[in-house]
Amino acid sequence: MEAIYIPRLTHLPERTETITFKEILSDLPTLTPVQGVLKVAHQGNYLEVATQAETIVTLTCHRCLQQFNHRLSVSTSEMIWLAELGDSSTELPTDRDLSLDDLVESLPPNGHFEPTTWLYEQLCLATPQRQICDQQCVGIEVKTPDSQPRGDRRWASLESLKGQLPS
Repeated sequence: MEAIYIPRLTHLPERTETITFKEILSDLPTLTPVQGVLKVAHQGNYLEVATQAETIVTLTCHRCLQQFNHRLSVSTSEMIWLAELGDSSTELPTDRDLSLDDLVESLPPNGHFEPTTWLYEQLCLATPQRQICDQQCVGIEVKTPDSQPRGDRRWASLESLKGQLPS
C-alpha cells in the first residue's frame, strides 16, 4: 500500500479513502496474504483509521514447542491526532511522569500516513501473547528410564559406600 498524503484526503468525497487490500507484509511472516479493508477518514484535527483484516500465521506453542497455524483477525480503529511535531515530542525524558498527551499518536497535518506500517503494528498487537496449540496441551513429555538411578552419577561411589555402612 502506498503512503497517503494527508492534505489530499480533504479533497476526497466524505474526506475518506477506503483501501481494499490483499498483500504480503514483508516484516510479518504469514502463510497467506493479509487481506481486508482499511478506511482512513480526515476529521479536521485528527485521522480516524479503521480496518478489518485477517491472515494465517505459524506460531510455536509455548508448552510443547510444536508449530501450529493460527488465524489472526483484526477489527480495530484508532484516532491519530494531526499536530505539528516539535523536538520535545520526539524524545521523552525518562525521569518525569508522562501525561496522557504524551501517549497520543500524532502526525503532521501536511505529512503522510503509512497504512502498511499501521496495519503491521495492529497485527502484531493482535498476536496472542500466550501461544498455546490446544487447551489440553500437556507440554513436553520428559521420559526417564527406570533402569538408570536418579541423581548425579558422580555421587555413585558415595552411594555404594553408604550401602556398606551400618545404619
